[in-house]
Amino acid sequence: MKKSSLKRTSLKKNLALSMFYQILKIITPFITAPYVSRVLGVANLGIYSATNSIAMYFTLFGGLGTVTYGTREIARVRHDENQRSQLFWEIEILSVITTTISIVVWAIFTMFNTQYRGYYLVLTFNLLAVMFDISWFYAGIEKFQYTVGWNSFFKIASVIALFIFVKKPSDLLVYMFIMAFQNFAGNVGMWTGLHKFVHKIDFKTVTLKKHFHETLVYFIPTIATSVYNVMDKTMIWVITRNAKENGFYENANKVLDMTKTLTFVALNSVMTSRISFLYAQERFDEIKEGIRNSIDYVLFMGIGFLFGLAGVAHVFVPVFFGKHWDKTAELLIIMAPVVVIIGISNCLGAQYYTPSGRRKESAKYIIIGAITNFILNSFMIPFLQSYGAAIATVIAEVVITFFYVKNDAGYLTWKDIFTRGWKKLIAGSCMFGAIMLVRLLIHQQVISLLLMIIVGVMVYVGILFMLKDSFMDTGKILLKVAKNKKKAKG
Repeated sequence: MKKSSLKRTSLKKNLALSMFYQILKIITPFITAPYVSRVLGVANLGIYSATNSIAMYFTLFGGLGTVTYGTREIARVRHDENQRSQLFWEIEILSVITTTISIVVWAIFTMFNTQYRGYYLVLTFNLLAVMFDISWFYAGIEKFQYTVGWNSFFKIASVIALFIFVKKPSDLLVYMFIMAFQNFAGNVGMWTGLHKFVHKIDFKTVTLKKHFHETLVYFIPTIATSVYNVMDKTMIWVITRNAKENGFYENANKVLDMTKTLTFVALNSVMTSRISFLYAQERFDEIKEGIRNSIDYVLFMGIGFLFGLAGVAHVFVPVFFGKHWDKTAELLIIMAPVVVIIGISNCLGAQYYTPSGRRKESAKYIIIGAITNFILNSFMIPFLQSYGAAIATVIAEVVITFFYVKNDAGYLTWKDIFTRGWKKLIAGSCMFGAIMLVRLLIHQQVISLLLMIIVGVMVYVGILFMLKDSFMDTGKILLKVAKNKKKAKG
């Protein structure tokens, strides 16, 4: 067995890199969304939302669960260069095959859809991006600098290009090209550092059957999740035939995605590979402690965003997106609880179900939630339009989280969640009241919004300090998790 010279990157550094990139992903929409919403308008963004949601099904098939599966498998053999090289090429070849099939089917679909053919052709870059995506490999060996560097460069370049080339409503096609091409270019760039960690293999030894079966296990929950992430947009479009409804829903989700990134995405992107390693070492106490520390952070951020979004929505939306986006504010209020609900299930999925090899079990719960969402969408969208999709999403996420916690073998209990969450709920309620008071007293929108945010944060954190909340006692959760994981060798 050949040992590599792969040096372990500290968890603290990986968290910093991941957080940097996730913050960049938040900052860029904050810079571009107000501009794009005003230049393109509600209907054009609705067309983008609908066509992109259809393209997502093809990218999902092309990916076939590779990202999650690949991260886990590479993490398990990261110190053996022969094994990780063999695994990399087998998983990547499978990804190329499935993506190629997906592109062929996509080309046929595009031929028969003449109305938006130009938009669909541009979105082909999203499928090509899947073929070149090897972020799962770098996540497995915990070398996040190779994904963060290239993706950050092209994300910044895309922001500059957007302001230069998107000037009027008819530039929708240009906007879609910029958004799709940045994903493709970022993924291609990641290949430049691959030679440092992977060597050539004898391709006669490549076996794909096992990986195809395993990635299908990961693909099932991925496609199920799309029913209430992507299918919502498709069903709004198909049922209402109203591009504006898609536009309202698109921007509401854009804001929620920013809050989700801060709440759990950066944390879980790092912790998944580390906990996969700890499972292989059977260090279960460390895993349990990591999950509970992570949930403390998720609840702190999620509950803050829940009450914060609900309080500022009616002022934030017109300031951020401009006029004619009022419905987005209502959708944000309806869907604000999703940040906490998904935060809990996502944390368990990334730090328990996936690393422990129980992805197949978690898939069942996701499918139940997806079916719930689909049925509710079918009944509610015809009457409530995008409101119906928002309500259905919240209910579906509650169903999934219920099953995740109920069947997680005690790694996280409802008692843990309540113990770590009840003080945060009190603080969040106080924050909401303070925000409403500012809104009543200050009527100039920009000044009111700034004061709402400042006062809201001060009240929320201040109440938590007064109540001696667990998150305040532990300090910054990311630093604590990093300190605890330093004990793990390798």
